[in-house]
Amino acid sequence: MQTNISSILLENLPAELKAVSEKIINGKRISEEDGILLFEKAELGLLGSLANMVRERKHGDKTYFNRNFHIEPTNICIYNCKFCSYVRKQGDEDAWEYSLDDVLRITESYKDKQVTEVHIVGGVHPRRDLHYYGEMISKIKQVIPSIHVKAFTAIELDFMIKKAKVSIKEGLAMLKEYGLDSIPGGGAEIFDPEIRKEVCFEKSTADMWLNIHRTAHQVGIPSNATILYGHIEKYKHRIDHMKRLRDLQDETGMFNTFIPLKFRKENNKLSHIGEVTTIEDLKNYAVSRLFLDNFDHIKAYWPMIGKHTTQLSLSFGVDDVDGTIDDTTKIYSMAGVEDKSPTMSSQELADLILEVNRIPIERDTLYNIVKDYSKSESVEIN
Repeated sequence: MQTNISSILLENLPAELKAVSEKIINGKRISEEDGILLFEKAELGLLGSLANMVRERKHGDKTYFNRNFHIEPTNICIYNCKFCSYVRKQGDEDAWEYSLDDVLRITESYKDKQVTEVHIVGGVHPRRDLHYYGEMISKIKQVIPSIHVKAFTAIELDFMIKKAKVSIKEGLAMLKEYGLDSIPGGGAEIFDPEIRKEVCFEKSTADMWLNIHRTAHQVGIPSNATILYGHIEKYKHRIDHMKRLRDLQDETGMFNTFIPLKFRKENNKLSHIGEVTTIEDLKNYAVSRLFLDNFDHIKAYWPMIGKHTTQLSLSFGVDDVDGTIDDTTKIYSMAGVEDKSPTMSSQELADLILEVNRIPIERDTLYNIVKDYSKSESVEIN
């Protein structure tokens, strides 16, 4: 791989791009300036070749997925983010708020299935604190004791912990005691304060998001990280965002994966700006893989970008495609994605991966291998 990149792609590159490419080939960390240069000047073919090289150094052809399901307890939210197609206020016709019994009925339906994770996120409900959600977690675990609960964005956590009138550290420790196993990466959006002010001015600050994840790591709760891209931000804002994540990962080492999330335009206050192209999606995955050298995994969330683009992304640095989802998750369907009920069976996920000559690896939330299909005589999934 290194020889091919050196002889074919590097030979006629401008000096500055050649220098950055050689850093990557030699396993050296690239700077913020390097990251912006890759976004602005590198051809998609170069980015794909470099990102795929890094991906294969880390994982070979292995591509990860898990058996999970989502619960969205409510879309009622105190915030009014401009990019959000999901939020409703109490009394709105299409608002919902599940009771604990509703959540347990959903959980019961998975009791005899081979799921390993439940993913819980929703709106920031004005009346629910950490003890309400803690009870939800503990009751879910009574139904499926082995389930990994990945729940609540930093924005939800900020509000529910303040409402309970305890410190961030105390609140996270309490939630861990209730059974919280890890935190998803939502709510990061974009960290730059000026852009954040434009797209989600009411929401918790970037510093608060980072502090909640840092504190979660300190009390032994791993987490994911995200970025919302493709709206009004510039390349420099994406790199600034990733730099802050890379610094925190240097400090704690407890981010599991990075998930770029594409802005989708339907039914929100930024609809007029449209959406970026698939080429831009692939470029963003590739630069993410190249810049975030201390993140083991880059995930493409298939309900957001579609199955075909997800397959393409596996040649642009991505090594994870999320999971079975298996519900009517609405955060992206309300924003205009094609698949309104995003569900794939584990067999369909494996086939998606196999079709582009990668090896399906079923994992749990923390990337422990459940089944390695490279070591199986058959790729059929029971």
